[in-house]
Amino acid sequence: MKLDPTISAVVTGGASGLGEATARHLASFGVRVAIFDLDEKLGLTLAKDINGVFCRVDVTSDKEVDAAFFKARQAHGQERILVNCAGIASAQKTAGRDRKTGELKHFPLSAFNNVLQINLVGTFRCIAKSAMGMISLETLSNGEKGAIVNTASVAAQDGQVGQVAYSASKAGIVGMTLPIARDLMNEGIRVNTILPGIFETPMLMTVSEEFRDSLGKSVPFPKRLGQPSEYAELAAMMITNGYINGESVRLDGAIRMAPR
Repeated sequence: MKLDPTISAVVTGGASGLGEATARHLASFGVRVAIFDLDEKLGLTLAKDINGVFCRVDVTSDKEVDAAFFKARQAHGQERILVNCAGIASAQKTAGRDRKTGELKHFPLSAFNNVLQINLVGTFRCIAKSAMGMISLETLSNGEKGAIVNTASVAAQDGQVGQVAYSASKAGIVGMTLPIARDLMNEGIRVNTILPGIFETPMLMTVSEEFRDSLGKSVPFPKRLGQPSEYAELAAMMITNGYINGESVRLDGAIRMAPR
């Protein structure tokens, strides 16, 4: 699929980090981009910068996701591109003692479920609703109707201590990539997933520069943090390369995460 002004895209979690970089990259080719995010201030600013549209949406809500797709399609027409970047991180052990009180406790099931609802179910919700719209489109000259890119994490394969919910949610995204690609194979819609390693996102900018440097040095090569623009470039390649389908690709400088 070519990236040009005839194409519309939706980027979830598009107001910052990997999603923002992807929205900006797609817009640089003239693609009409709709940004799905909870952060209205950042989302509206970005939409203005890239001549896109912002849709405030909680991906755990059918009603809000439906309303966001309706708004995006009213502005830009049916999207041919969906990039799922919306998600949250989580850090809590399955079971253990409280550091302060020594009390035994386990990971609250409500908190575990919340991570899955946002990262995994939210991703699938957006895929299913977007794909249903893509199926209605005319087929392009190369036989395609659309392309979907999801965001997992290297934690899907080598999750660290305290990442049980996060790793489970991201492993679920990897696990459903091929089946969804097969579900949609007769509809001309490709589905792929990126597993980012340690990237320089707003979440990491809250820690010290010294700690960020140490994280970068733990990467085999190049010894630095990943840049959101590098994620965006891979996402664009997965969209434009018509023969990549059903794949989950690590983007991590060859890092393999230690237990801690």
